[in-house]
Amino acid sequence: MKRLFSLLAGIFFTVSAFAAKVDTVAVYSQAMKKEIRCVFITPDQTKDTKQFPVVYVLHGYSGNAIRTIKQDIPDLALQAETYKMIFVLADGGYDSWYFDSPVNDKIRYESFISKDLISYTDKNYPSIAKREKRAIYGWSMGGHGALFIAIRHQELFGAAGSICGAVDFRPFVKAYGIEKNLGDYTGHERDWETHTVAYQVSLLKNNVLKLIIDCGLDDPLLEINRSLHQKLTGLKIAHDYIERPGAHDTAYWSKASAFQLLFIHNYFTQS
Repeated sequence: MKRLFSLLAGIFFTVSAFAAKVDTVAVYSQAMKKEIRCVFITPDQTKDTKQFPVVYVLHGYSGNAIRTIKQDIPDLALQAETYKMIFVLADGGYDSWYFDSPVNDKIRYESFISKDLISYTDKNYPSIAKREKRAIYGWSMGGHGALFIAIRHQELFGAAGSICGAVDFRPFVKAYGIEKNLGDYTGHERDWETHTVAYQVSLLKNNVLKLIIDCGLDDPLLEINRSLHQKLTGLKIAHDYIERPGAHDTAYWSKASAFQLLFIHNYFTQS
């Protein structure tokens, strides 16, 4: 089910400048019974390259796909051409956290991305429909979502990245819309725990999923990212972990995105 939205003027500029094709499309969610706005960025095909690996890009809390390409990571069209990768950006809701809520049937973004969106992409775009050619990354809420979904669907994704990710949101029980999607913390402690990345990493086996985790030294989420790094190290799960100067803001994750995309590109070329 598809309805083409009007493209923004800024997107037209990007397309003409870098030859990448940018589509804004409504993709239907079977689980949520509604259409989700998505942006697809496709590099120019050549006689030697007809199909491309795919990277799913998850925005942060209160963001959306259009804001991502206009403000958060404005060079994605250039990166699509540079690395010859398709980027898929979905509106993840203001505060969905990219899981399937046990208390709110309007929040089923894990199902949407892992089933509907991947299926739609592989049917309608020149993707290489293999886990070894499929990755996912994001920042803040999207960093949580990228790792959470990839860990739970290792049969679909070969690599995953998190920038300034809220990988354990239990310190924020009254903030960021989490309570309405998991219930009051008191009485639902188990649901809160199992929906964190910090809990889900126990499902990992070494070298099955290539991981990169990045956080700024002035980010309020630094300690929970350090804890995740320590847990992965203790579990002997290979991963790249980066700390660098910076805060929880667009300036940081826009720069960190370049490193994550290089990491993902290297994974694609070696797999």
